[in-house]
Amino acid sequence: MTYATTNPYTGEVLKTFPDATDAEVKLAIEKAHTAFLSWKGTSFTERAKVMQSAADILRKEIEAYAKLLTIEMGKLLSEAKAEVALSAEIFEYYARNAETLLAPQKLPVTRAAEGEAMIVHDPLGVLLAIEPWNFPYYQIARIIAPQLSAGNTMLLKHASNVPQSAAAFEKLMQKAGLPDGAFKNLYAAHSQVELILNDPRVHGVALTGSEDAGAIVAAQAGKALKKSTMELGGADAFVVLADADLEKTVKWAVFGRHWNGGQVCVSSKRMIIVDEVYDQFLERYTAGVAGLRAGDPFDPETTLAPLSSQGAVEDIKDKIRQAVAHGAKATEVGPKVPNRGAFVQPTILTDVAENNPARYWEFFGPVSMLFRARDENDAVRIANDSPFGLGGSVFTSNPKHGAEVARKISTGMVFVNHPTMVKADLPFGGVRRSGYGRELLGLGIKEFVNHKLIDVVDIDAEF
Repeated sequence: MTYATTNPYTGEVLKTFPDATDAEVKLAIEKAHTAFLSWKGTSFTERAKVMQSAADILRKEIEAYAKLLTIEMGKLLSEAKAEVALSAEIFEYYARNAETLLAPQKLPVTRAAEGEAMIVHDPLGVLLAIEPWNFPYYQIARIIAPQLSAGNTMLLKHASNVPQSAAAFEKLMQKAGLPDGAFKNLYAAHSQVELILNDPRVHGVALTGSEDAGAIVAAQAGKALKKSTMELGGADAFVVLADADLEKTVKWAVFGRHWNGGQVCVSSKRMIIVDEVYDQFLERYTAGVAGLRAGDPFDPETTLAPLSSQGAVEDIKDKIRQAVAHGAKATEVGPKVPNRGAFVQPTILTDVAENNPARYWEFFGPVSMLFRARDENDAVRIANDSPFGLGGSVFTSNPKHGAEVARKISTGMVFVNHPTMVKADLPFGGVRRSGYGRELLGLGIKEFVNHKLIDVVDIDAEF
């Protein structure tokens, strides 16, 4: 594969990088394992100093880090700064909380298990992170901050279109004081993933990406008997009940679908509106989408970013054509997007029947699917009629009832009166084809540790 920085707005190829050789991959594993042997014995206090330092550097140099995101994948500069800030918050969260989250857990002793029993959480060793391009820093921070804090060491295979962002994070951790080899960015080929996972010094893999990539890597990890976590696609339901405040709801809908150019696994891809307010919502939502301005992501007036590549543009346009061929209605909204740049015209899909395969797809860009539900129960049925199960949201003027409806939606995360959000102190993960495992908080830091029982038994007994 080719690792290259191609500006999505200008189309200019700015820099290319050679693939890692097998020898370089093996050396990285060796150095990561050597680093682990000492890093696992460092105190939580020392690890926390590195995490806090990384957070401090990101905040101090936010402009430079953000600019690189905008150049490499087209993210609005304001959103790029928000991603840098979020990454800093994740590092800081684990600097402050890792020791408490991994504290030994004393077990109540029954007559069947006498003694003093506890669970301790030991790091496993070298881990592999395979990450996508849509949040180049956040995706890295979300896995390395907890796992480095736990005492593991990390290898990174990032997306091929954000090589400089990957390299920047390696330099960040070096500058923060992480030991040599404890976090290494590799411009690895797909074929080298299996090489890495088959090495006995590598103990697990965390992947965020497509269903196809997840299926391949999960199979490779399973064959090698290695632990894996998978954060895959999503088609979040945005459920609008009859009593929702439509003005606020529509604003959140426009934002929830179009932030980061619509290239978010937890963006609000399926708008499900009860019949009573469907027509009003459609009218207001169309007007809201029409108000978006596509253009230079460095321009503060731009509110709709380009997609990450021309390949992404062609992929989503093809999906729209297929949806229409199966009976859906596609309405292009707003002023024409620029000819320059990897843009897709914001599009609203309606009349997506239950026999239309597009109903079950993930549209990774500014395409919204709107569904008319007969009532609340029908809205929940439509929300759950998906192969995905990542996030979702319910909008209502009655938050208590909204929480009751949220419990009926089968996903890893549901928000009431807000689109699915990502924060340093909220867990992240899904079910079904959205993957398995959780990231962030205590759930994330405990994914790749050995939950070891220690039972001290010192009693008189007859054998």
